[in-house]
Formats: sequence, C-alpha cells, structure tokens
Amino acid sequence: MKKFFIYSLAVLAFVACGKKETTEEKEERVEQVRTTVLKAQEIERVISVSTNLQGYVTLNVAPSLTGTIEHIFVEVGNKVSKGQALVNMDQTQYKTTKINLANLETEKKRVEMLLKTGSATQQQLDQLTTQYNATKEQLEFIETNTYYKAPFSGVIAAKNYEDGELYGGQPILVLTQLDRLKALIAIPENYFPKLKEGMKLTLTSEIYPDKIFPATVEIVYPTIDPSSHTFQCKIVIPNGSQLLRPGMYVTTQIGLGKEKAIVAPYQAVEKLVGANDRYVFLNENGYAKRVAVTLGQRFDQNIEIIAPEITDGVELVTTGQHKLVDGVKINVVKE
Repeated sequence: MKKFFIYSLAVLAFVACGKKETTEEKEERVEQVRTTVLKAQEIERVISVSTNLQGYVTLNVAPSLTGTIEHIFVEVGNKVSKGQALVNMDQTQYKTTKINLANLETEKKRVEMLLKTGSATQQQLDQLTTQYNATKEQLEFIETNTYYKAPFSGVIAAKNYEDGELYGGQPILVLTQLDRLKALIAIPENYFPKLKEGMKLTLTSEIYPDKIFPATVEIVYPTIDPSSHTFQCKIVIPNGSQLLRPGMYVTTQIGLGKEKAIVAPYQAVEKLVGANDRYVFLNENGYAKRVAVTLGQRFDQNIEIIAPEITDGVELVTTGQHKLVDGVKINVVKE
C-alpha cells in the first residue's frame, strides 16, 4: 500500500510537470509574420450596383369599355409608333352614341331657330346645350376606348387575347418604351449626402462587354430603408440604339469624386468560416490583434478596409496571418 501511494505521487508530479511545460511552451509560442504600415491615400470613389432595366414607361392596354374585342392589330415583339392603332373594340356603343349626338345637334339647331322667333325659351336651349356637351364628351371617351391607339412609341411586350374574345380582367396588350429606359438602384446609406439628381453615371452589360452606356440620376428617394440601410435612386438611360432591353441585368458605376481611404492587400483579409464576416490582424506591440473590418471598394489586388481601429500608421499583418489567433506573440520578419 505504501509503495502504491509513493507511485501515485510520482505519477501526479510527472503529470503536473508535463502540464507546466506545455503551458510554458504555449506562452513561448511566437509566429513569424510580415507586415506593412498602412497609410491613408487618395482614391477615386466609385460605387458599383447591379440592377435590372425597365421600360421608362410601361402601359397596360386596358380599354375602359367591356365587351368583345373586334380586332387586335399587333403581335408580341412588334414595334409601334405613337398614334398607331392597337385594338378595336365592339363598335355598337360608339355608333349609338354618335347617332344620339347627331340627333341632339339637330334638335339644338332647331331650338336656336325657335328662340329667335320666340317659340322656344332660353331655358330649353340651355338644357339641350348641356345635354349635347355631355354626350359629346361621352362620345370622345367611347371613341378613345373603342379605337385604342398607342400613346407613345414602343414595343409590344405581351398579348393576352385574340380577336373575338370577350375582354375583361387582364390587359389586352402590354406596351413598353424602348428608346428610354429606367432602373432603380439601392445605394448604401453612408453615400446619401453625395448622391444628387442630375449626376452622370455609366452602366455595363455582360451582353456587350466592350460597350459603356451613359445614364443620369433622375430621382434620389428621400428615405432610408431601416432593414437594409440603403436608399433608392431612379436612373434614366437613353437607348436610341435599342441595344438595351427591359429586363436586362446591368451593373452601374457612379463616380463620387476623390477622398481619403485606407487600402490594404486583399490577401491580408481573412474570412470567418461559415459566415461573411471579415477580419485582419494588426501588430500591437509585438502581439497579434484581431480586428473586424468592413470591405469597401476594390482596386485590383488591393481593397479598402474600414474599422475604427484601422487608421493611418497602423501595422497590418500581410503574411502569416492564417495561423494567428488574437493575442499570440509575433515576430516581424524583415524583407
């Protein structure tokens, strides 16, 4: 029993000694790294946002009259000019109203003649005149909706009926403008003071990799989305060549002038596994300090990094950062 007790003490002493040595080894761990001193530099601030194009004006061709569709003059994909006939509805109501107007006009002229001879009163004429004017307005409304014409030039994007079908519910046609397009883009809220109506920008499309298309900021929306911390801008794109089409996916570039920023090698930025969080390591008096950063604008192999700790003159770890943990001792290897 005495031998066993002595043996147990020896084992415990050995284990304790081993743990002490392991702790000391950890405390003495030093990682070899290379660093660079960050300096604020002037950059050309450009923000890039992707979006989908829309026709500047899109119209649902939906006459205010129900009834049978007499004839549709266009098909999907047809280009139409302003004033071109698109749809004729059933003409019965139009013809009936036209006859009523003609009868009222005849009666109105008759009463005007009788008024001169004293055989009619001014009140009778006034009542007929009011009825005549109302019927005339009604006829103009019915005519517009019976013989539906294109209010602007564009292309037929959809057709939902055929000749002879009963119209009701969805629009007969969809007409969209092609020579002028628009798009809505979401901009991070920190750029809100810099976006102004009338600013020029450019957009590109993968379909035309060698072309750059001009655009203009038309409206800056006055409120910020609290969930995404972005605000919207409406941009307008001239499209006389009609190379761009509604629905196309494009990327916009907006130049916001020059400003100071901290730019670092992209390879120095680490990404948290399983998340989109980014971080870097700084040399703080010989020890690694982990700092969460937000990425900004990309410049080839460099990228803007943003954090309260990232200031002019800090020393960033650029090589060896993959094996670092916060607080580990580091040795900066000189080139």
